[in-house]
Order: sequence, then C-alpha cells, then structure tokens
Amino acid sequence: MCGKRPGFGHNKPWSKKKTNRRWDPNIQTVSAALSGRAKRINACTSCIKAGKVAVAS
Repeated sequence: MCGKRPGFGHNKPWSKKKTNRRWDPNIQTVSAALSGRAKRINACTSCIKAGKVAVAS
C-alpha cells in the first residue's frame, strides 16, 4: 500500500565482525474495501493502524 521495502544493514556484534542482515516491514494480508468491493491486499501494520486502509469486515 505505502511501498515499504526491506531495510538493509549489518549485524555488528562485540567482535566487530559485520555480517549482512535485513529488516523486513510488518506486512499483513487484509481484506480491504476498494471502490465498494472487498479485495485482499498487502498492507503494512502502520498503515492499518493509521486508518489508511479501510478494512472490510
């Protein structure tokens, strides 16, 4: 919905040996009301909480 993508960086433990890691956004499949019809979409939880996605019940 909002175009969130994974963030990339490094794990950095005490030994300073950096390894790659990724931070995934919390994406949920919800049934949303789009143009009067219920449709399943992928939306991040921050958009669902903010009310940017009209969740169909």
